[in-house]
Amino acid sequence: MEATSDVIRSGEIEIRTSDGLVLAGGRVVSMSVREFRLLCALVAREGRIVAREDLYRAAWEAPLRDGDRSVDVYVHKLRVKLENALPGQAFIHTHFGFGYRFAPR
Repeated sequence: MEATSDVIRSGEIEIRTSDGLVLAGGRVVSMSVREFRLLCALVAREGRIVAREDLYRAAWEAPLRDGDRSVDVYVHKLRVKLENALPGQAFIHTHFGFGYRFAPR
């Protein structure tokens, strides 16, 4: 991961944090605010497993409630968007019982 003051790069993914913009292979990927926050939280910890509770806190700015599957739903949406933008690549990996890990391959 490469980061400047407001740009984070990982492989072909570029996140312009001050603009709320994500580019994949140079093309804009449209995202909701929650998707954007989740992606930023994952990329900031690239290669490390991030707990669902931490991702929820990053995107919703509140503690995760028991039984809430919002993180899983939004991670799925992110996967679809990134993999549609860059076919044949995987970005977000599930670690059952632990959380998610961002590692482009």
